[in-house]
Amino acid sequence: MKHDDSSRRHGRQPKQKHGRWPVIKKMLTALFFIAVAVLLVVYARKVDWGDVAQAITHYSRRSVLIVTGLVVVSYLLYGIYDLIGRAYCGHKLAVSQVMLVSFICYAFTLTLSTWVGGIGMRYRLYSRLGLSNSAITRIFSLSLATNWLGYILLAGVVCAFGVIKLPGKWDISDIALRLIGIGLLLFIAAYLWCCAFAKHRRWTVRGQKLVLPSLRMAGMQLLVSCTNWMVMAAIIYVLLNNKADFPLVLGVLLVSSIAGVIVHIPAGIGVLEAVFVAMLGGEHLSHGTIIAALLAYRAIYFIAPLLLAIVLYFGLESRADALRAKTPSRDKNVGPDIAEDGES
Repeated sequence: MKHDDSSRRHGRQPKQKHGRWPVIKKMLTALFFIAVAVLLVVYARKVDWGDVAQAITHYSRRSVLIVTGLVVVSYLLYGIYDLIGRAYCGHKLAVSQVMLVSFICYAFTLTLSTWVGGIGMRYRLYSRLGLSNSAITRIFSLSLATNWLGYILLAGVVCAFGVIKLPGKWDISDIALRLIGIGLLLFIAAYLWCCAFAKHRRWTVRGQKLVLPSLRMAGMQLLVSCTNWMVMAAIIYVLLNNKADFPLVLGVLLVSSIAGVIVHIPAGIGVLEAVFVAMLGGEHLSHGTIIAALLAYRAIYFIAPLLLAIVLYFGLESRADALRAKTPSRDKNVGPDIAEDGES
């Protein structure tokens, strides 16, 4: 009993309790990496690498260079999503660190789903760089909102103005499609109105404090996201050798993207191709041309960035402690929107 009392007085028991957490953390990290490896293997087995190589070799050097440049622009635009999150929650990570984390997360998200890239990778990397879970949650929430707000605005325009016509077997009339588009545009208008004029701007959801962004920040969300979606469509447009109208390609991409989210297949394998073939098959494009373009799209926009992201991920992991030490204290991190409401 004396030994137990002595241990309590010297704080040994709390040390033993806290000593379990690093072990649990390492086990969870190992399980996370195993899950990522399994998903990569599953994804790799679903891709016909011979067809991918053949599709790319059929394009001119100029087309490949244009597409590569557009891919770089798209990933940079996605990085701005997290920079908007940086301004939103006021953390002091360097811009280069934020862009690096966002690139890695986006590459993994496209191929292995939002759960791995958008959530798992963000929490892992940002926490290694010293951000709190609440800050990471706000960054992820704003990034997710930014991506889908741009989607909603473009989808609203495409549907309301009759840019696309769905296959008859989908049982959605043109009138219904236009009404959906108008509804989406009204949603965006309501969001902007709230950002500009709403008096109640702060909510607590499951312990997380969320603040409605300013109108300026909301406008930046829409501008960056819409541009990114259009750049993605431009990549496919170039790979189709300009044989389909750009607005139509954009509309089909938007339809295929929401279908991929619903089906929950890694990288939307099969879904993207099925939607494009169904909606572009009658636009003087052969199925072979469409499939070749989408194979090239996957290789250049999904696979190549993912391979680079894997290398960058392990490099960031190895330097995380050093980078974290250089980051200013979180106590000084107060973003413009948070500051308005007295948040710290």
